[in-house]
Amino acid sequence: MAKSKRFVSVHDVIQNWLKTRKPDCSFVGKTRDDYMKWRRAFKTRYRKCIGPWPKKAPVRLEVLKRENKGDYTREKVIFDTCPGVSVPAYILIPKDIKKGERRPGLLAAHGHGDGKDDICGITREQGDKEKIALIEQLNYEYAIDAVRQGYVVIAPDWAPFGERKLPEGWFFVDRDPCNITDIAWRYFGRPLINQNIWDGMRAVDVLAARKDVDPRRIGVIGLSYGGTMSTHMLINDPRIKVGVVSGYISTVRGDALTDRANGNTCGAQAVPHLLMHGDIPDMLGLAIPKPVLFEMGEKETCFWYSDMKKAYAHLRRIYKAAGCPDRMDKDVHPNDHMWSGEKAWGWLAKWI
Repeated sequence: MAKSKRFVSVHDVIQNWLKTRKPDCSFVGKTRDDYMKWRRAFKTRYRKCIGPWPKKAPVRLEVLKRENKGDYTREKVIFDTCPGVSVPAYILIPKDIKKGERRPGLLAAHGHGDGKDDICGITREQGDKEKIALIEQLNYEYAIDAVRQGYVVIAPDWAPFGERKLPEGWFFVDRDPCNITDIAWRYFGRPLINQNIWDGMRAVDVLAARKDVDPRRIGVIGLSYGGTMSTHMLINDPRIKVGVVSGYISTVRGDALTDRANGNTCGAQAVPHLLMHGDIPDMLGLAIPKPVLFEMGEKETCFWYSDMKKAYAHLRRIYKAAGCPDRMDKDVHPNDHMWSGEKAWGWLAKWI
């Protein structure tokens, strides 16, 4: 009897599991009935992965600062999401809103970096040339682009970014703050992604309650980790009607944990047990029938373009089986990891 191969290195164990441990609920159907049956099963598994939501706390919204930015107003606000957790955010309001008018609203989700400051123009105002160069490389100030398109925009800080970052000296300098924060949250019973989704839904509470926002016309946009958060917001908040997921559609199994990507994941985006049941495009299948545009760079180095194409194709099969293939599209640009925006504003305007 042949002996089975031994795997000692943790790396080798993971690579073997990627090859041999198949998900129990990845979509394989073709019809709407197949989709509905799969959706019920996968949604149950997804919700168990995410964990129970926190207890809701009164918002206690406070406007800390209001600034005139020429063609829009920038408000800095803070609000509570659950007992013991407060979230700072910027709200960008177009100047040309007429009395009594209600505009569509957008949740602008930032990625890794300096949080909401990066996408709302504050980092540029602070004058750090290296950070400004990175923002320009990523075409990253899409919250400003959005308000100039006429949307009322809310941009919160996710944990542990921006004003919610860990204090220096509290963790070893070679440790990833995302991982440290996720571990700390798990000690209290929930993964970090759960908290950030909840905080996003409470941000939508704030946005939808505004007299200048039409609560029936709310979307979400985001690059990189902002794409992660856009994905989960589309799945979990029924008030969000449309989204643009930039630089995120991909797979954990086919890229993030492989030798190509060198473990390209972190505690802020980890969904516990996901690979036991499916992968990122399966999660996005729970957003159906919401219209979603996916931005993908042909020269991606953060993700892998060939893997992104496979993930998009898998999701397209899900949308087709569900009967709404016209509700997903792609913007493939010839660049590295960045916000394109080439199709985004037309896509959003079409649906909200």
